[in-house]
Amino acid sequence: MNGDKLVWVAPAPHVKHNDNSRTIMLDVVIAMVPALVWAVYMFGFRVLSVLAVSVASSVIFEFLFQKILRRPVTVLDFSAVVTGMLIAFNLPASVSLWVPVMGSFFAIVIVKQLFGGIGKNVVNPALAARVFLFTAWPSEIGGYVEPLSEKLSPLTVNAGDIVASATPLASLKLGETPDVSIFDLFIGNMPGCIGEVSALLILIGGIYLLLRRVITWHIPVSFLGTVAVLCFLFPQTQSVQAYEFMFMELFSGGLMLGAVFMATDYATSPVTSSGRVIYGIGCGAITVFIRYFGGYSEGVSFAILIMNLLVWYIDKATRPKPFGYIPKKKEVK
Repeated sequence: MNGDKLVWVAPAPHVKHNDNSRTIMLDVVIAMVPALVWAVYMFGFRVLSVLAVSVASSVIFEFLFQKILRRPVTVLDFSAVVTGMLIAFNLPASVSLWVPVMGSFFAIVIVKQLFGGIGKNVVNPALAARVFLFTAWPSEIGGYVEPLSEKLSPLTVNAGDIVASATPLASLKLGETPDVSIFDLFIGNMPGCIGEVSALLILIGGIYLLLRRVITWHIPVSFLGTVAVLCFLFPQTQSVQAYEFMFMELFSGGLMLGAVFMATDYATSPVTSSGRVIYGIGCGAITVFIRYFGGYSEGVSFAILIMNLLVWYIDKATRPKPFGYIPKKKEVK
């Protein structure tokens, strides 16, 4: 007791920091805004409809689950908002509005809350939701539209409104050269999911998170660096130079989005610096392997989820030894 105040004693380590879950999640939201604004410009206000439904359903599912089970309500920490935004970022603008609701339910209830809530989930909820939606309703997830074409209606989408278009990553998978320049790939003038098209704006968001010390460089650099090296050394097509193929792979699909915003998730990534590098290298190698040899042109989601399951082993292998630690000798019987 200290006067009339209780003094709480917790086990080490004792770290005092001004940041908390709310401020960290708000920083992540701010970092995603540039890519969101670009998506609205490229695909129209339909993007905001998908985002609003995804975020609202994520928050509602978390609130209801915690109320029903009489757990502390944590929706004000903005973690559900970030999950909803990431689910929307992983969907095309033409998706039916019930799809993000299903994704939010799976991410919040199944992947996050049933495992104990924020910080206790084994895999990234938004990525798990993306894989769930892709396997359950592939036709909904694959309905990409051309950028700057006739804008979609904010509320309803008719089949005639959708101009089906192959993504650059799908063209690369077939050994063909995408019908867009590297510059267009970099700024995001291409068909794709809402939040993954502009590598430039995702990188700007990543720089903001680095400056705010929300993330470290280890995972994004090792992840993207591994993909860059493998694609440069082993290009899948001879129609372009090796360096051109490398940049096309880096700027296509969900690689940038995954490396900056999802692979760096605190709960599902290693805590040590060396472990984060190993984790990033693993994500990059698996991504390239799936893109080259798998039946699916995109490998980022599966790669990160696989490495999520290995985080415990990576942390154990890279855990620093305490000062003065002496390993116990096995007894000889």
